[in-house]
Amino acid sequence: MFQLRLADPADLPAIVDIYNSTIASRLVTADLDPVSLESRFAWFRAHQKLERPLWVASPLPVEGEAEAGQGGTAPVLGWLSFSDFYGRPAYAGTVEVSVYCQEAMRGRGVGSFLLQAAIDFAPRVGVENLIGCVFGHNDPSLGLFGKFGFERWGSLPRVARLDGVERDLVIVGRRV
Repeated sequence: MFQLRLADPADLPAIVDIYNSTIASRLVTADLDPVSLESRFAWFRAHQKLERPLWVASPLPVEGEAEAGQGGTAPVLGWLSFSDFYGRPAYAGTVEVSVYCQEAMRGRGVGSFLLQAAIDFAPRVGVENLIGCVFGHNDPSLGLFGKFGFERWGSLPRVARLDGVERDLVIVGRRV
């Protein structure tokens, strides 16, 4: 149903659009205002390493048809990134995974596809632990991680303020 590939620079506008589409809900990210494409260039470059990839999920091409989209790149339905956890060498075996899906694709299997790919891939690059940082009121994301065996490893109570409301950050993890 979906295909997985490393993100290409041509995907960055779609990646940023998907991210920005989550901001207004105050459910997914601690950013309060949309981010610019330019502000994500360094982040994108940091995710061009094999062990800390940025992947996109696209629809499988229809047999006999070329991939749709600009430059032959299929549309981005969602994305997942592997990010360093805490930036110290002793934590190299632990990564934070972030999963974002196009609004129309949420709850339709894209997030599950991406998260399963991350679980399968992690041991191949020396990753022993996957963590996610999720707002405590984000039931859909907590449910997604829970479906894949992530457990609550920690909680940071009231560390974020979204429109005057204090919110908890839940750390979920899974040993792979």
